[in-house]
Amino acid sequence: MGKSVYDQKEQLNFLYGRMELLLTMLDTIEPEEAGVEEIDRIIEMLDEIENKCKKFRNQLIEE
Repeated sequence: MGKSVYDQKEQLNFLYGRMELLLTMLDTIEPEEAGVEEIDRIIEMLDEIENKCKKFRNQLIEE
């Protein structure tokens, strides 16, 4: 997913950017024509965002 992000503001910006990318992807997919690959990619992106959120949260708890 790219380089590590340590600053809290950068972390939030990173997450916002990933969410924007996901929303753009969702806007461009035709529901009737979406294949398994597109759905798998959406699930993968959601998992990446969830894992990043957990990592950032754990970093906040440790500070």
